[in-house]
Amino acid sequence: MLKETKRRVIQTIIAAFIAIVIILSAMVLWKWTHAIQADQDRKNLQKVLRTIVEDQGESALLSLSGIPVSDIFYGDDGLILFEEGNQSWRYSASEMQNINVYEKSNRSVVHITTTLEAQVNSFMDVLPAQGTGSGMILSLDGYILTNAHVVEKAKSLKVTLYNEQSYPAKLIGVDSEDDLAVIQITVDKESLLSPIALGTSSDLKIGQKVIAIGNPFGYDRTMTVGVVSGLNRPVRTNEGKIIMDAIQTDASISPGNSGGPLLNSRSEVIGINSSIYTTNGNSQGINFAIPIDTAVAIIPDLIKLGKVSRGWLDIATVQLTPQLVSYAKLSVEKGVLVSQVVSGGLAEKAGLKGGTQTVQYGTSVIYLGGDVITAINSSEVKDLNDLYLALLHTRSGEKVKVTVNRKGESKTIEVQLIERNAQHVSALVRQ
Repeated sequence: MLKETKRRVIQTIIAAFIAIVIILSAMVLWKWTHAIQADQDRKNLQKVLRTIVEDQGESALLSLSGIPVSDIFYGDDGLILFEEGNQSWRYSASEMQNINVYEKSNRSVVHITTTLEAQVNSFMDVLPAQGTGSGMILSLDGYILTNAHVVEKAKSLKVTLYNEQSYPAKLIGVDSEDDLAVIQITVDKESLLSPIALGTSSDLKIGQKVIAIGNPFGYDRTMTVGVVSGLNRPVRTNEGKIIMDAIQTDASISPGNSGGPLLNSRSEVIGINSSIYTTNGNSQGINFAIPIDTAVAIIPDLIKLGKVSRGWLDIATVQLTPQLVSYAKLSVEKGVLVSQVVSGGLAEKAGLKGGTQTVQYGTSVIYLGGDVITAINSSEVKDLNDLYLALLHTRSGEKVKVTVNRKGESKTIEVQLIERNAQHVSALVRQ
């Protein structure tokens, strides 16, 4: 009997021990699982909060937590947030961003001084004319990007860096059509150049902040701030050059800014400041820059060949309008009408058809009945700007597939390209 009682006591103790172990294991397992879930929840929350900060800024994150913030400022001790009061501060978030952009990019901007062809004054003295402009350092071996109109007529070039050191420069390549040029300086080994960071102009938004740095009226490395006011503008400059697909901005650009960078808030070049719209010779808030993507596509050719050879179709074109579509009873509403083809040219030999019906169209005479271009290769062509962009990166002699609408039927014709010139682009710009 005693042995039986002892056995039961032992069994009870063992059972209790096992139960305690199971309970403790379950608690440990629950806590471990809960910790994993909490860690995952924390990571998910961090991801969401990071997205809010990236999309809407720190103030949006703080407002979600119930903290109304009128502004965010940066002081000597770091970030300062305040709702009320007169706490001391130095820079707002926007100011700090501008300061950072300038400090990152300032040393990459150069001042270009040109000596032009000699001129004769009223006393019959021969005087050299001087010009001024801006540029940006592309590489450690001294290549500098600027506007063609700044340097192409110069007898000599001088480049001044941020530290006031000056060097003679030589012209490497010119693309008058896009108003771009590359020059080069040779610097001492001790003088380390600061190449600028290149961004992209493909994803710009109207309203996006932009910053211009240049040398207006000879004032070195002046900074102005504005926004992207418009995109894809065809512009005729004061020098008579045509800029296609230009960026319009209200960042102040004045004589001497030409060739300098237009930057985004990440200190990346998104454009090359080129021209101003003016009725009195001064900036009136409508300024234009060449997209950096245009420059990036041609810089290798300018350095290697000294020029750029682009492809074009040897045809005369007219952009479709609702009035023209209705009058000509066309079966497509978007595209580019082939008014004429060059007799015996590559387009005519390939099979493109021009019009035969002569009509007065505004101040011009055009020909109806020709093909309507709707695509080139895989790029849709809805207007003249699309035609320009579709052929932007082609070369003369290259063949492209041109899709046309001919009397209601779609046809694809392979056409060899001629070399594009300034007159071809000029025809695309509204007078």
